[in-house]
Amino acid sequence: MPSTPPPAGANAHPDPRVGELRTRLETAYRASAEPPAKARAKLDAQGKLYVRDRIALLFDEGTFVEDGRYANATAEGLPADGVVTGRGEVEGRPAIVVANDPTVKAGSWGARTVEKMIRATEAALREELPLFWFVDSAGARITDQVDLFPGRRGAGRIFHNQVALSGRVPQICCLFGPSAAGGAYIPSFTDLVIMVEGNASMYLGSPRMAEMVVGEKVSLEEMGGARMHCTVSGVGDLLAGDDAEAIDLARHFFSYLPETWHDPVPHYEAEAPAVPLTRDTVPEAESVPFDVHEVIEGLVDADSFFEVKPLFAAELVVGLGRVEGQSVGIVANNSAVKGGVLFTDSADKASRFIWLCDAYGIPLLYLADVPGFMIGSEVERGGIIRHGAKMVSAVSEATVPQLCVVVRKAYGAGLYAMGGPGFGPEATIALPTARIAVMGPEAAVNAVYANKIAEISDPAERAAFVEARRAEYVEDVDLERLAADLVIDAIVEPEDLREEVVRRLRYAARRDRHFSTRHRSIPPV
Repeated sequence: MPSTPPPAGANAHPDPRVGELRTRLETAYRASAEPPAKARAKLDAQGKLYVRDRIALLFDEGTFVEDGRYANATAEGLPADGVVTGRGEVEGRPAIVVANDPTVKAGSWGARTVEKMIRATEAALREELPLFWFVDSAGARITDQVDLFPGRRGAGRIFHNQVALSGRVPQICCLFGPSAAGGAYIPSFTDLVIMVEGNASMYLGSPRMAEMVVGEKVSLEEMGGARMHCTVSGVGDLLAGDDAEAIDLARHFFSYLPETWHDPVPHYEAEAPAVPLTRDTVPEAESVPFDVHEVIEGLVDADSFFEVKPLFAAELVVGLGRVEGQSVGIVANNSAVKGGVLFTDSADKASRFIWLCDAYGIPLLYLADVPGFMIGSEVERGGIIRHGAKMVSAVSEATVPQLCVVVRKAYGAGLYAMGGPGFGPEATIALPTARIAVMGPEAAVNAVYANKIAEISDPAERAAFVEARRAEYVEDVDLERLAADLVIDAIVEPEDLREEVVRRLRYAARRDRHFSTRHRSIPPV
């Protein structure tokens, strides 16, 4: 007869070593499940979420699978060695997360921390999975520097793998706290950096170090705070009010991107624009500034525009939107800010965004209302030529479908930087308000006839001469003439522009994406 089965949970041949191991594992598991009371109180005081609560907001419920939870479990006070890594799904799409735990030695890196991060990036490379970085770290532990810093499996391998992942899969960073020293490069290698205002910071050297080494007294917020990076340096892309908003923004941004560089871009149900584009949207006088967001909202599906770097170089607006449910990248001059003139920062902003869209197969729509690049000794000393050349290079090399819409003026190299006819767009479309020329009529007349104008002493005669030359110039660059000469492919009214864009993007979907045969370009950075 069969023997009586043992009670549930009991083993017929118990081994005390197994029981003791189970006890230790349970203790280690609990240690990384919740922060100590003191650490929890500090998180609450800072308005921060615990690392596992952050991950729960990122991934669909019940999909997270963790790796290396028992890292450094035999050491005291180092649960998971301060970083949580693993896989989950974001709206049904698989992704990897690397999340610092600031309750473990301020989220600092030890040797096993680094190994877990390397393994996560290797998995992302091997399996081509998007990678979310949840950064909140004081940097490397100096006591572990020999083990984590210089070797082949040292921290440098993380950056190497990030570069290998760039443009291959999306990398999105939520910066909840500090990102110090070498660790500050992790956000900079990602596609989007979201910083929580009041908590997030990035810096290569702390204020204390800056005072010691270079004699500068500066606050953390001034040197590397979230608002500074999102408004001045441009290293940050978006400001968030708290952890939950940052994660929501990360999920939202991801919804516009494919899972990998060779996957199709997600398509959503089409919606009509929130506000239709009309003939009243764009002022006909080119000297009257207006907010280009009004044009964007009239083109994209309702509430679908996701702006990137809105607080940085605001004379140029860049962001992702949906047109009939399809992701589209938008690059638009904003005459309401600095007249829409292109500066070094706006050129950099555009270049990075164009690279992003080109990497992930997202069509580009340029909305040109640009008097050109800024001139003067200050911008020349700041390298406006090489920054402008960088933007022109990005436009030239982009192989996704591109449409140039001349909203109003497109003067000088501004036309080139905004994907003009010479750069092979699918089409150059003009509104009736458009003007294309080397420069505006007033500047042109002054450049050509300055001496003649100076010779005319009578004010009325001088004004008549200037007006006559101006009329000649305007006639020379008349929009109908440009269309007749095939500079412009179509002239459409504002109310018809969205449908024109929709059709042309649909027909351009099979565009050949080869540009040039070579090892790589040498961009003028």
